[in-house]
Amino acid sequence: MTINQAQANMRDSYFGGAPGLLVSGLVWTIAGLVAAVSGAQPAVIALLIGGMVIHPGAVGVSKLLGRPGAHTKGNPLGALALESTVILLLGIALAFALSRWRLELFFPAMLLVIGGRYLTFQTLYGSRTYWLCGGALAALGFAAALLKFPVAATAGAGGLLELVFAAVVFRQVRGESQPVATAA
Repeated sequence: MTINQAQANMRDSYFGGAPGLLVSGLVWTIAGLVAAVSGAQPAVIALLIGGMVIHPGAVGVSKLLGRPGAHTKGNPLGALALESTVILLLGIALAFALSRWRLELFFPAMLLVIGGRYLTFQTLYGSRTYWLCGGALAALGFAAALLKFPVAATAGAGGLLELVFAAVVFRQVRGESQPVATAA
């Protein structure tokens, strides 16, 4: 399987990653609403709990859209997807530890972590849109930390950015001629 075939299989299987962006954007938006109503600590808990449903939710949305929600066995990019998830989990641990020192830095740190993870999605899906998405989320995280954005605004803006990029990726993938079937 060539890299182009592997990327096409990932795009087809997961609708280009758009369902993951959509579900994650909704989770971040909910965390922002929780922060506005109940404060930072409940919002951290909302993001952590909501984060556990992002992958299964994205797979479910992919399947609802007629995609398999799983890549072909033997796709060499499957390892990169798993490795980037491990990096994400380590980043979550770091952001959580940071929040024990300064709670308001949890969401900016998480934006940096997920922004960094999305940069690898350019390789997974073959779409430079993920470089823009990752860069925008990381820039938001950096600005939120430096300028001391309110927690609700930081989480809400992160959610909005992901939802915008979900719409962009959905449109890009729908614009492709047809799903590409690849042999294992």
